Amino acid sequence: MRTLLVTAFVSVDGVVQAPGGPDEDRDGGFAHGGWAVPHLGPEVVEAVAELITRADALLLGRRTYEVFAESWPLAADDDPIGAKLNAVPKHVASRTLTEVTWRNSALLTGDVADAVAALKRDGDGEVQVHGSGDLVQTLLAHDLVDEFHLVVLPVLVGSGKRLFGAGTAPAALRPVRTVALGNAVATTYARAGGLEYGAMGPETGNW
Repeated sequence: MRTLLVTAFVSVDGVVQAPGGPDEDRDGGFAHGGWAVPHLGPEVVEAVAELITRADALLLGRRTYEVFAESWPLAADDDPIGAKLNAVPKHVASRTLTEVTWRNSALLTGDVADAVAALKRDGDGEVQVHGSGDLVQTLLAHDLVDEFHLVVLPVLVGSGKRLFGAGTAPAALRPVRTVALGNAVATTYARAGGLEYGAMGPETGNW
């Protein structure tokens, strides 16, 4: 059984839309594209490279796939991130693409949730989702995510797509690792069963 890990750059107010460039995703008239870039210091880049080397496969939405497929084949031969992304199998979820040409890429067929569930059952290792905000909402709604790796950057974006949308399935999470990366904080969370409830206040002893 494969582990499905969602990794994202996230603002303090939860925005994940277009962290890497002004034209990455202008949906909704989003005008803050590239908000993460000033905070991607060497510690963040090194940590991202280390994370990507763990991937046995990628799962990408159409928009992120197109951005990656345009830029990463141009990476230098000694770029560890580019080398891994170019070599690893890539599974693409799209309702509009009819072909994918980036090396080792394939389109998912049929219902996305069913196809991803089958992908998780097929073998071992880690399937990583980078970016792909719309796809992540589908994965969350169908409770298909096993781990989250979130790099929280010290900005408030205000508007834009959030990582956890209205369709997110309730769940408990367990912090696995937290590390400071310059002025960013990266935390990995693993699934930890269902959501639990309680009460607080002086009358309950939980205060």
